[in-house]
Order: sequence, then structure tokens, then C-alpha cells
Amino acid sequence: MDIIKRNFFRLLRSGALNEYEDLEPMSAFKWNRMFEMIKAQGVVDMALKGLKNHTFDANANIPRHLIDELGAMASDGENKPNAALPQLSNRFLNKRLKKIQTSERHQMDASMTTLDLLNIIVRNVEQILNRGISLKGIAELGSFLRTRGDKVDFVKLENWLNHLHIERMAQLEGSILIDVFEFEPAEVPFVKNVEKQAYALTLRTLTHTEEDTAKEWHFRQDKTGFVHNNSAQLRRNLRRSIRYIDYAPLETASNFINNFAKNLSEIEE
Repeated sequence: MDIIKRNFFRLLRSGALNEYEDLEPMSAFKWNRMFEMIKAQGVVDMALKGLKNHTFDANANIPRHLIDELGAMASDGENKPNAALPQLSNRFLNKRLKKIQTSERHQMDASMTTLDLLNIIVRNVEQILNRGISLKGIAELGSFLRTRGDKVDFVKLENWLNHLHIERMAQLEGSILIDVFEFEPAEVPFVKNVEKQAYALTLRTLTHTEEDTAKEWHFRQDKTGFVHNNSAQLRRNLRRSIRYIDYAPLETASNFINNFAKNLSEIEE
């Protein structure tokens, strides 16, 4: 891991988890590279908090204009949780998820904290399959475990994950916390075995970070009525699906098929 990535993760750990480790001094060029990485990963608020924690580091030489720029980009106040409940692409698994989400509050042994954790994990699954690993989402998972993990019913959580067939995907998320964010295994009880590819997949996310492709077209109809496809985008989605198929076979396959069908239906008239 190079110095830019090392400092990047130190900032995230500081901003999201209140952990402190001295930043290594970098050139203005490398600080600018990190700035682009922060924007691309959508972790402006976390990074800004981390930078403020390190403002007075003796050797950090943090460019003041970067702090000001991040401050201008940051959201007002604390990050608000997503109002919309996360979903799964596989309709049968999503039906199970909705049942869990709606019925848990009525259970005798209801644990809304455990349900909140499940929703964070599922939201990360959505992100991983559609955009790649979300370091923001993983950091939020870590923050949740550090602040509310003692109130989680991990036996219930494990049953839910198995029922939804996303136990290995959840284990991948937890493995990133262990391998990259330096969590102790005991802090992530739903990780039975640390996934060997967690570290490599995380670094790949940083190395291959791309602009948001939400507006990229997959299929387009020209004036003559012929349909053209964006083969590069399709190949990228296929490679991502192949990369994660072992972690959640049903959900990964359903996600790819659903995205394919959705984009086909959105051919420009």
C-alpha cells in the first residue's frame, strides 16, 4: 500500500472511528491525488473530520486550501441515515428481507438495533454489486459496530443473513474492517473466516475508482431504429458480477440480470 492510500485510510479511521495515527508527510501533488480519491469515494465528511483532527500534526504539511475545499463540499451537520430501506435484487430474497424489515418490530424479542445493522449490510451489498466496494459504507458499518455493537443480537443477525443467502457478502464486508480498518476479529462476530480477497478487493476499488456511471448508457436507439449497446459498460458490469459471484450467487446473478433488463427498457426513443 502506497503512502497516499495509507494516509487515506488513516483519515477515514480518524474521521469515522475516532482513531488517531500520525499522517505521513506528502508532496502537494500527492495531497491533490488524495483529494481526488476522497471525492471519488464520497467520503468528504469523514475525511474532513479526519483532516481537522490532524491539523496540528507536526509533519503532516496538509495544504490549507484542501481543507477549505472539502469544507465547502461537506454536507451540513451530521450524515443522516438513508430513509429508504435497502432492497435485494432477487425477488424471492427481497420478499424475505421485507418480511424481516416489517415484522421484527412486532416480535417479542424484537431488536431494532440488529435490524439497523442488517440494513447497513444489505445497503453495502447493493453498493458493491452496482458500483464496487463503498469505503463510506464500510466505514459506517465499522462506526455502527463500535458504537452500538454491544446491543446487537448476533445470533439473530446470523440467522437473517443465512436466510437471505448473503452471509459471505456480509463476511466480506467485515473482513475489510479487519484487514483494512484494523478491527479486532472479536468486534465483528459475523465473520467466521476472514475473506482472503478482502484486502485486494479494497485496494482495487481505490486503484480503479471511476466517476459515477449512473448516467452512462447501456443501450441506445439511433434515428433509424437500430439499437446500439455500450459494450465497455456491459463488460464492466459483467466483470464485477463475476468478481462477487462466489460471495452471493443468487443476488449477484439477479442484480446483473435486473440491471441488464432495466437498461434495455430505457432505450432512448
